[in-house]
Amino acid sequence: MENDTSKDQFSVVTDSKDPHSHTQDSSRLSKDSDRISINAWKVLAILSLIATMVTYAETMLIPAIPDLIRDFHVSYNTSSWLMTMYLLAGAVMTPIAGKLSDIHGRKKILLIIMIIYAVGVTIAASSSTFYLMLIARGLQGAGMGMFPIAYTIIRSQFPRNKISIGQGIITSMYASGSVIGLVVGGSIIQYHGWHATFLTVIPISIALLIIIWKFVNIKDHRYEGTNNYSRDIANNDLIKDHNKREHVHKQKYNTESHVVFNKEDKLKKVPLDIRGALTLASSIVSILLAFTFIQPQGSSIGSATSFPNNYFGILTIFFFLLGIASFSAFIFIERRATSPLLDLKLMTNRTILPGNMVMLIIGMTMFLVMQTIPILARSPPPLGFGDSVIDATKIQIPFSIILLIFGPTSGFIISKMGSRTPMIAGTIITALGFFIIYAFHSTQLLISLGLAVVSGGLSFAAVGVMNIIILATPTQSMGISTGMTSLIRIIGSAIGPAVAGMIMQSQQELLKMNGSLVLQSYPTGHTYNLIFLTATILSISSIGFAIMAGKNRRYNTAPKMVQ
Repeated sequence: MENDTSKDQFSVVTDSKDPHSHTQDSSRLSKDSDRISINAWKVLAILSLIATMVTYAETMLIPAIPDLIRDFHVSYNTSSWLMTMYLLAGAVMTPIAGKLSDIHGRKKILLIIMIIYAVGVTIAASSSTFYLMLIARGLQGAGMGMFPIAYTIIRSQFPRNKISIGQGIITSMYASGSVIGLVVGGSIIQYHGWHATFLTVIPISIALLIIIWKFVNIKDHRYEGTNNYSRDIANNDLIKDHNKREHVHKQKYNTESHVVFNKEDKLKKVPLDIRGALTLASSIVSILLAFTFIQPQGSSIGSATSFPNNYFGILTIFFFLLGIASFSAFIFIERRATSPLLDLKLMTNRTILPGNMVMLIIGMTMFLVMQTIPILARSPPPLGFGDSVIDATKIQIPFSIILLIFGPTSGFIISKMGSRTPMIAGTIITALGFFIIYAFHSTQLLISLGLAVVSGGLSFAAVGVMNIIILATPTQSMGISTGMTSLIRIIGSAIGPAVAGMIMQSQQELLKMNGSLVLQSYPTGHTYNLIFLTATILSISSIGFAIMAGKNRRYNTAPKMVQ
């Protein structure tokens, strides 16, 4: 099987008078660059703890969705904003965090984001109204900006051909956080209520903040001019060591223009693309609000209004048009920005574009289903299983356990086999898992089986796609590229709950509660068929995008140094 990675981190053209010396030097440099340092493992361990904490905090809330609907007296479509607001803030913050980390240093921005996240968790623990909870969720979502920084740190700490190992380990920590969140969070919600779950996160976030401050030591990129011209300090150390022996005095990097970097290079701060961030946020919010208002509200649970359906139809059209206009303005601004929030040239790359489409679908399908399963599990028969909080969490535990097993395994497999085959196989397995859920969701066991299959497929698909995108990205654009990929996946994740809420709100049935005259609406059985079928069709389309991403086997290496 052809490997997707390159053997050398950079290539050098030197005097050929002593070819044996050059061969020995290149061999030594290659072996040195293949070693994973102790500091890299230490940094990976800390980043993995962050991933575990964040995933725990989010997973523990999923079984409580029916309780939140009841306590805040909101409808299904409105309740989706508890998940969507978190993801939406993350979608906006992710590219901003990637850009700020490139400008000001990754450790500094990581610490700031951790502080914002801790504040959000604290507010959520004391939230008594729906809108205060939305504010808290938004602050927590801003904390998602730490993930592109984490991936970029792994890129700078790990050898090129072992990046997927670091990614796989972090992915497994997402899974471990999910297992803890479902098991521990479900018990806390059952006996102490959902407020108590956030109280468990506060001391953990503070402890990790202190650990990052004291123990994370990383080298950051330095820039000359805009983000088109840069150097990787880690690679530069190897280059300078080689230059001492070869007496190479000029370094020219093969970027859009040849630029010489010396010891005296200083960081020149580039402007943050505020207009791009605002128009991007406006476009995402508008589209999601359109989904919120697209269904009739007359049968809403907890609906406080009785507006006619044409009122909501007007709002739906308005927000869709506003979303299109905002997105058009965003593209216009990004094409002319000196330091764009997203690199549109990277976005159109024939490897990166289909890879990002796979990530979009992964995010959308997973949260489409995750928003739905707790409601199916806890709705009373015959429209649901009538489970308790703890029983509802057991349905999703196999998903997390399989992800815990295959997360690091997929990284090691991809480092040996390459990214293309595992990535395509992963999308096929994921589609099969969603089909199982669609066709056999009559019992908790069959849903758990389908989720387990989905989890195994996602492990290979997500790590494989991210690895291909990283290898296809020029070194000077690594921060903005990983931020862009994380952004696209989060956008998909934000759309998923909104679509699920839209479908559940539009098709409901009234049931008597405990044989009394009190009637309450719950999603019908056809609702779940439609949601799971949508996830299946979307995941099948991701197979085609994965094949397209894997066709281009030429990946960028670090910039060449010529004499």
